[in-house]
Amino acid sequence: MFSSTTILFALAFFVNSFCSSVLAGPPSIKEQALKYYAYRQDNRPAGKNINPSLNPSRRTLSNLEKADYIKAVKCLQSHPARDPAMPEAKTRFDEFQAYHIVLADKIHNLGQFLPWHRHYIRSYEKGLRNECGYNGTFPYWDWTQDVGVNQSLSDAPVFDPMTGFGGNGVPGTYTLPPNNNTDNRIFPEAFRGCLEDGPFANYTLSVGPGKLATNHCLTRGHNNDAKKYLTSAAEANVTRSPNFEVFRVQLEGEPITTDHRMHDGGHDAIGGEMSNFYSSPGEPLFYLHHANLDRIWWRWQQANASRMYEVSGPSTKEEPIREVTLDYILTMGSLGPDVTIRDVMDIHSEPNCYTYV
Repeated sequence: MFSSTTILFALAFFVNSFCSSVLAGPPSIKEQALKYYAYRQDNRPAGKNINPSLNPSRRTLSNLEKADYIKAVKCLQSHPARDPAMPEAKTRFDEFQAYHIVLADKIHNLGQFLPWHRHYIRSYEKGLRNECGYNGTFPYWDWTQDVGVNQSLSDAPVFDPMTGFGGNGVPGTYTLPPNNNTDNRIFPEAFRGCLEDGPFANYTLSVGPGKLATNHCLTRGHNNDAKKYLTSAAEANVTRSPNFEVFRVQLEGEPITTDHRMHDGGHDAIGGEMSNFYSSPGEPLFYLHHANLDRIWWRWQQANASRMYEVSGPSTKEEPIREVTLDYILTMGSLGPDVTIRDVMDIHSEPNCYTYV
């Protein structure tokens, strides 16, 4: 039997379906709940529980739920690395960052950018759940609510030192390593300093910035000028893209576009480690930012049935250039199983099994 708490939880988030087709027509709340429970009842493997993930906006979480999520991240930061792509990575959290550093040139500005990051953040979520016992939701950061004309990015709730991820970097508290050459794509002006407060102020990263391997604090350098890339108008514009090729380019941004877009604009807005092409997952907010990008992609997919399995773009940057296909393999190394792009296109199906609310 399902508890009343579980029923209320499902009703509150208006769950349409999990790992199954979306209901036809506008279902009632009762119909939504019945379908949800029927699915879980009929598709539970012997001896196992199916727990589809709800991915809500972080703003909808209670302070206790926010604290539970932060606790899970800190847990991952305390677990030793298993088989990292860079030997210097000390923790499991560093291991996720290291794999992105090693693979960055093969997953950005290419057709697999969105599918790879979808599988990457889902692998991270599973790490929080399977390795740290996290049972909460996996939130996204809807930055459109924090970038008003009279709003300072630093005042966004996500940067609250008590209920959020801590604030800005402190000037003069961090010195970049001397070998921060252009190959590492480090922009010194973005590294304002070590995080001033919050739950990650004392965490020491063991890889980065860039492709370097150094022990250093988590750095930030908020850039209010980047707010213009994160507006509701910017989101509406990209979701009007007529095909995947236009959508992926207009979402990801430079160097294919002449200016930032939502993806690189969000990285630049936070600054510090997050601003780096290679080592940005050292910033815990990386995963909430990319979850929001994934949500926007899912919205675009849902707008037209023909878009569910639409993918395009080059899969390589070196000759011979090959067009990406649904059979392209998304590698995760020690972070999780390798899957094809086809496997991740429908978030309501395995191995995804989550939805945005």
